[in-house]
Amino acid sequence: MSIYEFEGKRPKIGAGCYVYESANIIGDVTIGERCYVGPGAVVRGDYGTVKVGDETAIEDNVVIHARPDELCKIGSHVTLGHAAIIHNATLEDWCVIGMGAIVSDYARIGEWAVVGEGAVVKNKTVIEPSQIAVGVPAKPVAPVSDEYKKLWTHYKGLYAELAEKRLRDGLRKV
Repeated sequence: MSIYEFEGKRPKIGAGCYVYESANIIGDVTIGERCYVGPGAVVRGDYGTVKVGDETAIEDNVVIHARPDELCKIGSHVTLGHAAIIHNATLEDWCVIGMGAIVSDYARIGEWAVVGEGAVVKNKTVIEPSQIAVGVPAKPVAPVSDEYKKLWTHYKGLYAELAEKRLRDGLRKV
């Protein structure tokens, strides 16, 4: 993994996390316990602060960044799909951000909210808890069902388990 100190700020990575060698974590970043950070992910706290909760999955090629002297906050049990971009936003616990989605400055994604694949959550937009939002710009289209929450609770656990397996078994380059 590539972890970089910047201007005296060194990333803090919690116990049980697995960070791929090709991921970059820079500066004022705190990542909670049992998180998974996939290949090509970039978490930049070079002039802002990034805080990530426990058991969050930051999948392949995700970019997370904060504005100068500001905070990008990602809760616990969050799933950030492949190639999502999170810029200076707040994501509450248990939310799901689909592959290729963009969540822009000062947006807030509520607990258990879902942002669909390829959606764009514009500056200062609020997606209320337990709502599914899709489109460009993202708009709520349906509530999140209890069945969905049960299924995604299982999926979210798989990434924490994957982090654990990678730490235990490692990867072998062939």
